Amino acid sequence: MSKPTKSHKSHGRLSIGATLKPRELMTDTPDLAGVWKAKILTLFPGAFPGVLGESLTGKALQQGLWQLETIDLRPFGIGKHKNVDDTPAGGGAGMVLRADVLGDAIETAQADTRGNWPLIYLSPRGRRMDQKMMQNLARCDGMTLLCGRFEGVDERVLEHYNIQEVSLGDFVMTGGELAAQALIDATVRLIPGVLGNQASTEEESFSSGLLEHPQYTRPAEWKGRKIPDVLMSGHHGNVEKWRQQMSEEITAKRRPDLWDAYQQREDQDET
Repeated sequence: MSKPTKSHKSHGRLSIGATLKPRELMTDTPDLAGVWKAKILTLFPGAFPGVLGESLTGKALQQGLWQLETIDLRPFGIGKHKNVDDTPAGGGAGMVLRADVLGDAIETAQADTRGNWPLIYLSPRGRRMDQKMMQNLARCDGMTLLCGRFEGVDERVLEHYNIQEVSLGDFVMTGGELAAQALIDATVRLIPGVLGNQASTEEESFSSGLLEHPQYTRPAEWKGRKIPDVLMSGHHGNVEKWRQQMSEEITAKRRPDLWDAYQQREDQDET
């Protein structure tokens, strides 16, 4: 049987890599010590970095502020055709990713991880992503994301490796790659230095439990619509009061769940 060859991707300061099975055939991916890293287990490594390679996250990737490694599931497949899936036990439509294939891939991915390094499966039945989750993940040393396909993965894999299930929302996608990119983007931007302005992450939506207030910029009048006078007044105290009021009104109207939670926290702080 011919041995799988290793493909490489370079991105900036060698902060993105691709790895294949088996371990002894792998050339070590250049690593930046102490830098937060995302590892992606996927059947489509070419989908990365995708949008993560653009704008501020892409610049930060090039600068080595974070790292990305893709691990192709296909070389871990079984037999001549490298099968990674099989029919569901008990019958039913679709295919399920095999436990033995995923187990080998996960153990390869986790072999050189360190410290606080969660293993996450992107799944519609998981906990929905929120800002608190991203803040916690940004404080980790890195994370490994399993991108499912077909009808999902063998449940035994999730149980054996104590994998966290995380959802982008209450809907079903064809695979976990887009959800993984969303999770990485929302996490990486909280890493110090990525945005370049810490105040941006402190004032935006969800940071205080509220949705963000409206934003305006030049021109002062557009199509008959003017920037609110308070924002042009130069009175910073009044500006902050207006922004707080707008955040509260928008949150109460659009996200009553967030508004109720915010009010409960406020009541607790007062007691």
